[in-house]
Amino acid sequence: MLSGLARCSRVAVFGSSGTNFQHFRKMSKLLTLKNINPRVTGAEYAVRGELVMRAEKLTKVLEAQKAGGARQLPFDEIVYCNIGNPQSLGQAPLTYFRQLVALLEYPELMKSEHVDALFPEDVIERAQRCLKLNPAGLGAYSHSQGIPFVRRSIADFIERRDGYPANPDHIFIHNGASPAVQDVLRLIIRGQSDGIMVPIPQYPLYSASITLLGGSFVGYYLDEAKGWGLSVAELKRAFEASVAAGVVPRALCVINPGNPTGQLLSAENMQEVIAFCREQKLVLLADEVYQENNYIKEKRPFVSFKKALRDLGPAYEDFELFSFHTISKGFLGECGQRSGYVEVVGVSDEVRAQLYKLASVLLCPNTAGQILMDVMVNPPKPGEASYELYVKERDAIYESLKRRATKLVSFLNAQKNVSCNAAEGAMYAFVNVQLPPKAVAAAAAAGMRPDDFYAISLLEQTGICVVPGSGFGQRDGTFHFRTTFLPPESKFDDIMARFGKFNAAFSATHENSF
Repeated sequence: MLSGLARCSRVAVFGSSGTNFQHFRKMSKLLTLKNINPRVTGAEYAVRGELVMRAEKLTKVLEAQKAGGARQLPFDEIVYCNIGNPQSLGQAPLTYFRQLVALLEYPELMKSEHVDALFPEDVIERAQRCLKLNPAGLGAYSHSQGIPFVRRSIADFIERRDGYPANPDHIFIHNGASPAVQDVLRLIIRGQSDGIMVPIPQYPLYSASITLLGGSFVGYYLDEAKGWGLSVAELKRAFEASVAAGVVPRALCVINPGNPTGQLLSAENMQEVIAFCREQKLVLLADEVYQENNYIKEKRPFVSFKKALRDLGPAYEDFELFSFHTISKGFLGECGQRSGYVEVVGVSDEVRAQLYKLASVLLCPNTAGQILMDVMVNPPKPGEASYELYVKERDAIYESLKRRATKLVSFLNAQKNVSCNAAEGAMYAFVNVQLPPKAVAAAAAAGMRPDDFYAISLLEQTGICVVPGSGFGQRDGTFHFRTTFLPPESKFDDIMARFGKFNAAFSATHENSF
């Protein structure tokens, strides 16, 4: 009976001959670029944009070339300098971190008679302590804000860093700092008339997220001539221009140390920003994920916005601040483990409850990443078995990053038509390239933005993948690209030589119109 009904239904829908079936299969797609959410098509994320897709295609050509095919490219590998992903470029994970996660991923190892030979005593003890504090282990959902003892560790870290109390109930752990930023923006943005003030150049997480959430991006320019300085006068200009255009800013974002610019703010400058936010009734978002990547700490130690705020005294007690940190940056580079946090300061209990609701929708952050976060903020201590190795590995990575930052900027400033401010922090150089009119015209003829044209030419001739400055924002008439200094030191001279040769040839090709 059922089979008969099924047969009748098929005849009714497709006809007895079945000819309508082919027509049904060829129907237009229900989802097209014209009818999906326009906020999605409008969002851009240049760090993994068109240039990276071109690089991936070239990788396939290189694979065929290595397999014995005809040589089609003048290089043998793609060097991905487009994203701050240290371990993808050869940085080794810290031993202690991976040993601890190994034991917690498979606790049965601790029952082995060989465990003492494989793992240091302090790692075993810490794994046992983690299981005691979190008996369900890594395979179970945690609290939506994060494992309680990890949040306590984060609060203790903040107190040590800043000299002021931190409340673990005001800390939300996420799968990286980026989802934490997005949840806070989701809380703030109500519609297109709500503006978020973001630095230019900026990390495109902000522009993309603001577009997706239906808010308005309000850019304020950093001053390249003053080492990418942040001026309150420029904040006022951007704020007033936005209000005049019918968009009222509700929040200000500051990235410190800067991405892509690498500058480090002084405590005095930060307090000027806080005073501006208070005057204009703005919530402050402090993106501090590169706080361990400070290469001038003897001259200017990192100061968090939380400390700068508390140093202003009781008059600023109710000031609203969200500050972000992650395991992806610093000397760890644990990008794939996905763990970050936001500390919520001065926000009402009622609003914080709504942030908790947003966290609950996603159930919980991943648990292995939370353990690595716990170790980042509470690393091995003097006298423990793993301490000396931890310090050795940590310092080796930091000192290497510092050397690479200095070497790259020095090299870039010696190239024709190229200039670059010092990389005081983070993992990037934001490089100014003076493109002559002939190059700009060639880009227009190819249907490209000038900095795209330069970066694509660099990729196709050298295999070096960078991000055009237009993906971060830049003043009209200027052209830039962002590059990391993450490739290993053993390859640095070769990469710089490739770039130098390319830039000299590019300049020579177009210089007759300078």
